[in-house]
Amino acid sequence: MTEKLHIIPQNHKITKEDRNKLNGHPSKVIWVIGLSGSGKSSIANVLEQKLFEQGHHTFLLDGDNVRAGLNSDLNFSLASRSENIRRAGEVAKLMMDAGTVCIAAFITPLKKDRDFVKSLIGEKDFVEVYVDCPVAVCESRDVKGLYAKARKGEISNFTGINSPFEAPENPDVRINSDQLSVTEGVNKVLEYLEGKLL
Repeated sequence: MTEKLHIIPQNHKITKEDRNKLNGHPSKVIWVIGLSGSGKSSIANVLEQKLFEQGHHTFLLDGDNVRAGLNSDLNFSLASRSENIRRAGEVAKLMMDAGTVCIAAFITPLKKDRDFVKSLIGEKDFVEVYVDCPVAVCESRDVKGLYAKARKGEISNFTGINSPFEAPENPDVRINSDQLSVTEGVNKVLEYLEGKLL
């Protein structure tokens, strides 16, 4: 702990507000959560495309991509999952401070980890999007065969099968992806962002 006493964050001349003014829009973190196969990555991709086409500076953080690089040293234990989200949250904050609308698509199964990210980003800049989909539907869409492997015991700590998912009670946007198309889900997010970003 004593080593942390020697870390002194620098105050930069150019602020997030300066970058927002230059970009012509506020920066935000849009955190998209849901089970594997719920459609969160598809929704996040189309959402970024729509915002980018409207002239917003965007960046998309996807759970698998981040685990392939920055978080490749982590496994899928609950402790590693929390660390995965902690690191992703810190990166998302840096992207927001750089003036972008950062869209982050992560399963994020635990409430305490979502609360941490929200407190890190700040309530006014954080948008929680829950892609709500029954496990059975997610399983039927599973092109990677991960649910089948989890049920056979070949994958441990798989969210929704042998690892918990604590569904958020009051997300900013809830998308029932078993009932809505990707486009309809994205439109719900865009409607929510009216007046806050658009």
